[in-house]
This record gives sequence, C-alpha cells and structure tokens, in this order.
Amino acid sequence: MTTRRSFLKQASLASAPFILPSHIWAAKGESSPNSRINLAIIGPGKMGRTHAHKLIRNPRVQITGFAEIADVRTQHTKELIEKHYSKSTPGDNWKGLKITNDYLELLEDKSLDAVLIATPDHWHGEATIRAARAKKHVYCEKPISLTIKEGRAMADAVKENGIVFQTGSQQRSEYGGKFRRTVEMIRSGAIGELKKIRVCVGGPPKPCDLPTEPTPEGIDWDTWLGPAPMRGFNKILCPDDVHNHFPAWRRYREYCNGGLADMGAHHFDIGQWAMDADNTGPVKVIPPKEGERDLKMVYANGVEVVHGSTPDWRGGTIFYGTEGTIWVDRGPWKSDPENLIKDYKATVSLRQPKNHHDDWLDCIHNGELPIAHAEAGHRTATLCQLCNIGYELRRELTWDPKKEVFVGDDEANKLTDRKRRKKWYRV
Repeated sequence: MTTRRSFLKQASLASAPFILPSHIWAAKGESSPNSRINLAIIGPGKMGRTHAHKLIRNPRVQITGFAEIADVRTQHTKELIEKHYSKSTPGDNWKGLKITNDYLELLEDKSLDAVLIATPDHWHGEATIRAARAKKHVYCEKPISLTIKEGRAMADAVKENGIVFQTGSQQRSEYGGKFRRTVEMIRSGAIGELKKIRVCVGGPPKPCDLPTEPTPEGIDWDTWLGPAPMRGFNKILCPDDVHNHFPAWRRYREYCNGGLADMGAHHFDIGQWAMDADNTGPVKVIPPKEGERDLKMVYANGVEVVHGSTPDWRGGTIFYGTEGTIWVDRGPWKSDPENLIKDYKATVSLRQPKNHHDDWLDCIHNGELPIAHAEAGHRTATLCQLCNIGYELRRELTWDPKKEVFVGDDEANKLTDRKRRKKWYRV
C-alpha cells in the first residue's frame, strides 16, 4: 500500500522516461476497453468549472476527480459531473469521482493520466511541479507562474519528467483563428520589418489591503492561501458561493501579477509567438519615470515591446512594421493598409488545432509539443514579471534571457522570486 509519505518521497526522485498507460495507447489503435484519458481538476472555480463543462462532453476524456477548498463548490462540481455521466457513460473503467481538498491525494492515483490546474495563480507552481514528478500531464491556466524563478522550475520539471504541458493561452488555437493568422502574416512579412509591438492591457498589482471577515463554514481558508502570506479571510479573494465572475484576487500581488499579467499573459503571448521568441526574451527593460504605462522591453534584434494602451487603441496587441500595422483583439481585427488582413496571403503556415483542449490531448497521444507549451508559457509570464519589476525599481535594467538573470544587479535579481509559507510550498 502506498502511503502519503512514501508517495511524496517517490515523487521527488528522478525517474525513468514517462510511459503512457495502456488505455491511452488505445487511441493509436491498440486494444483496450477504454481509450479515454483519466483527468482530475485542481480548483473548479469560475474557470475550472468552464473547463469541466467542456471536458465532460469531450469523448476523449473522463473526469475522475477534483480538488476544491469550498464545500459549496465541491457539491456543485460533484453534481455537475455526476449528472452528466449518469446520462452519458464516461467510459468502461470509470469508477466515480475522487473528491478532496488536497490535490496531492489525486496524484496518488496510478490510473490518473492528467490534471487541469485552474487555481489562483499562487498555487500554479507547486501543483505543476508535483504533477510533473508524479508523471501526470498538465494543462495549467495562464499566467503559469507567480515569479520568474518559479516559472523556470515549472518548465524544467515538465521537461525532466517527460510530461505534456499546455498553457491556457487559448488565443493561439481559438477565437476564429484571427490571432494565429495575424502571427502567420507578421512572420511572412505582411507589414515589412517588425519594429514595435504594443500590448494594451492593465497595470501592475497592488498589495492586498482588504479587511478581514469571518471565515464562512465550509471553506478551508488556510489551504486557499497555501504558499501565500497568512492573512484573514475576505470573500473578494475567495467567494463563498458558486460564483459566475472572476474573483478579484487577480488585483493583488500576493496571488497574481495584476491586470498586467491577467490579460497580459494572453496578449504578450501573441507578441512572443509572432516574433518566434518562445525560447527567449528581451535584453533591456526601460520603465517610464512615472505612471503605469509605456514601459519598454527591447529585444536583441531591436524590436520594442511596449506595455499599455494608447487613447485610440483600447485592448489587444498592435504590431508596427515598416510597411503597415495590424491590431488584433478578441473583438476588433484591423490593419493599415485597411485591406491587408483580408487580402494578404501568408507564406508561413502554423498548426491549426480543433481547440485548445484537443491540441493538448493530441500531444499526449503523439508526444509532440502543444501549441502553448511550458517554455512558451514561462517566457510569456516572465514578460509580465519583468514589467512589474521595472515599474517597481523605476530604472533601466539589463536582462540576460539565456541565464534569466539581471546583469550585475542584485536588487533586481532578488525580485525574481519571493518567500513562501514553507508549510504549503512542498517542492
């Protein structure tokens, strides 16, 4: 019998390359009673619940468990999944749901193939590393990390353990393909030589200053905080119901990197993708003297990536070249010349997956890199973190994207990571 202690000890050891369970190989034609991937959800809140709705209807997956810290959401998620599976059999080997408030208990299940992490950002690092060490494939919501060093540890754990990791950067695969087609055009030279990218997203986070409220019955507040600093409960951070909104923990630096990283993890990502820079980053960070807009990050090839919207551009990513401009967002998609995005025939063609989940599932079967792989997710999150460090220090910084350190700058390098409560950071 595997105990919690023995499991954790085994999961921390280096091990052989990952071998997929036999039922996954069945998708390639091998005989098996069930070809579905066994998946557990870590954190079925607003976003996790959205994933659950889609995944219970995906014939390639069966949800076998989840971890949640609020009783009301636990009950709701249980009813959601069981109600669906009572009408549509998930698979021949489905044995019901394993439900817990400690995701490590999910990882003990040898039949589990993959996890989807939809917790607040401050939980992404440990959960990803632990899952990778347990040889579970990972889909993790963006931004994947809270700090630069954490992101590097996550990407390394994915590589070292041979698992398939997908960042929840759906703009690469969904939204009608407009982001992918924009990237194809940029790489094909549609606007000439790329000179500047402007990413129109919100600003840096602020320290959490919310008042303490009584902790409702049925919420494990200590577990919600996890590696974050200890503080009193507030339902703005952790709603006490089955909510249909994105909780405002995103505003606060203890749990996220602000609006800059929330949507920035999507729009900076499109800039990185267009530059074919998924394995690198800028060499200079140049913040403004004041304000929370117009920080510049300069790449070795001279391209500038600028944070913050302008009066006439309200969101998304804008590409400026020597021969034109393209602005892409989830709504607007415009260009100058006006007919460029309609008439231009790109010479570069990128993969076109059915959707973000299926791209991940395809790669679990074929061993290829997902369209938003771990290194890409880490490098995009790093841009958001570099911006915040620049705004905090208010001086020009030299960044080494290969070593991932600030050159000759101890003060800045201290900000590439942060302290965590050791009780809850178990990596």
